[in-house]
Amino acid sequence: MGVLQKLIRVSIMLSMILIRGAMVGALYASLAVGFSLIYGVARIINLAHTAFFMLAAYFLFIFVTLLGFNTVSSIAISIVIVTGVGVVCYKILLERIREHEGPVLLVTIALAILFQELMLLGFGSVYRNVPHFVAGNVDIIGVTIPIQELLILGITVACLLGVLAFLYWTNIGLAIRVTAQDREVANLMGISGGKACMASVAVGVALAAVAGAVVAPTWIIEPHMWEHPLVMMFAAVILGGLGSMKGAFIGAFILGYVEVLVVFLIPEGSFIKGAVALAIMVVILLTRPEGLFGVVFEEERL
Repeated sequence: MGVLQKLIRVSIMLSMILIRGAMVGALYASLAVGFSLIYGVARIINLAHTAFFMLAAYFLFIFVTLLGFNTVSSIAISIVIVTGVGVVCYKILLERIREHEGPVLLVTIALAILFQELMLLGFGSVYRNVPHFVAGNVDIIGVTIPIQELLILGITVACLLGVLAFLYWTNIGLAIRVTAQDREVANLMGISGGKACMASVAVGVALAAVAGAVVAPTWIIEPHMWEHPLVMMFAAVILGGLGSMKGAFIGAFILGYVEVLVVFLIPEGSFIKGAVALAIMVVILLTRPEGLFGVVFEEERL
């Protein structure tokens, strides 16, 4: 009986790791894929990417908690506003300097800090929260999971699949992929590189906004909430291979599962989960410096 109980406990723990890891990985994947899309087309290393994630959470708090809007319309409005802010920032600040990596890094980190300070000015350092969209739990292979978390996973995965369909089944998506592969060929084909870059920024920022809006009920909303996701997103992108969307997706899930494993196996050391994930990234990069799906030639991107 003791052996049976141990087997049941192990199976339940494995099920929890599997489910929780998928949730964390999906969040990081949404951020990492959007970042890789922008980099692959516009060649921008956008250090403000997760700041848009933070903005979406704050806008959802404003619309749901302060203004009393319904959840669906609040999510939609938040995503549209944040995407618009991202496009405007690209048009005004980044478009003219996107070929210069140093200035781009400085401008984007300054932009992230500006958004952080604006949230501090407007809301202070007080922790905020948003009510859950749905209540209740559901049992999955012996594990009790809040329906809210399953909703987050479902929406995030659906958005990632939607971006994939957009890239491969629409004319704009084709223009984005051609521009990412070879800008000169795209220009010869009559494809506007500027419009392709703008579209990639809009889609990438929208993915970050979706992530911020849907996870807001399960996160503490505060001005510094963009910092840890930035580190993990960047680690996922580097691990998968800079410029590879497939690599960013897989790298995000690897780091997501590593984080969850650390929390489950070393509960008292859960504060080191990020450090462990980054250490694994370093080990992999020591053997494969270009990342798991890194590219050597520009035309292999995306």
